[in-house]
Amino acid sequence: MAKFQVNILGCGSATPTARHQPSCQVVDFRDKLFMIDCGEGAQLQFRRMGLKFSRLNHIFISHLHGDHLFGLPGLLSTMGLHEVSGSVTVHIFREGARLMKEWMDFFNRNSPFDIVYDVIEEGERRIVYEDGGLTVETFPLYHRTPCTGFIFREKPKLRHLRGDMVKFHSIPIASLQAIKEGADFVKDDGRVIPNAALTTAADPSVSYAYCSDTMMDSRVAADIRGVDTVYHEATYDDSMAQRARERGHSTAREAATIAREAGARRLIIGHFSKRYNSEEILLREASEVFPDVILANEGLRVDLE
Repeated sequence: MAKFQVNILGCGSATPTARHQPSCQVVDFRDKLFMIDCGEGAQLQFRRMGLKFSRLNHIFISHLHGDHLFGLPGLLSTMGLHEVSGSVTVHIFREGARLMKEWMDFFNRNSPFDIVYDVIEEGERRIVYEDGGLTVETFPLYHRTPCTGFIFREKPKLRHLRGDMVKFHSIPIASLQAIKEGADFVKDDGRVIPNAALTTAADPSVSYAYCSDTMMDSRVAADIRGVDTVYHEATYDDSMAQRARERGHSTAREAATIAREAGARRLIIGHFSKRYNSEEILLREASEVFPDVILANEGLRVDLE
């Protein structure tokens, strides 16, 4: 079975603490690694979790606040020392691309790989990455500065062949791929064997939405509707709702409300304020609204399939 997994490298807000590191996640899709945000200390947790620099070729930065990107220059410099080849694409807002280019041109001018900057425009919705099995698309979030979320969508999977029917109809190997993709089979005598007789339904495709720093907004729920697993910031508890709005953040209950409105199966909450010595109050308040809530934590791996 193909792997689709999210690795939590950091789930705190604002600054590193003794309990949490700033925001960073790595999505593992069939052994290709995609980093989302890169807070301070990201590369250390990357190593602790046994992830491989050679498999990381795309980094997605949600917005230009330090707790989401101060780890990026160090990570890219370290990757240069590990003889990573080819290119690494950083998906980032325009001003961030300009600053990063100046920094890396000075400190990492002998890098063995190219750094490509894919500029994200404020408020845009577009596919920023695509391969044979996966797309990554942006959608706007609502913070104090331009901010984007990311949706990872697995493409439709192939149907399953019925081995008994393949053998019965003596179907050649050359025809199997087309049948898995939904084609009927035409025999030498002209008879058509319908695809439904040769295959069973494909496994459902899986999707994951990353909702970084944002106020609660029904437009977010609309943009991620139908996604299987949602990560949504939950910086504060109910008692801090006013501060959350003032700072462009969400409470745990609001995060759960977005997941419910979006029709998600599962919710991961993170970006916790340093004021909490335990996030159990956040888990409790979110769980009053949404049934399947996971607290993010450094080192946590969540299988998305």
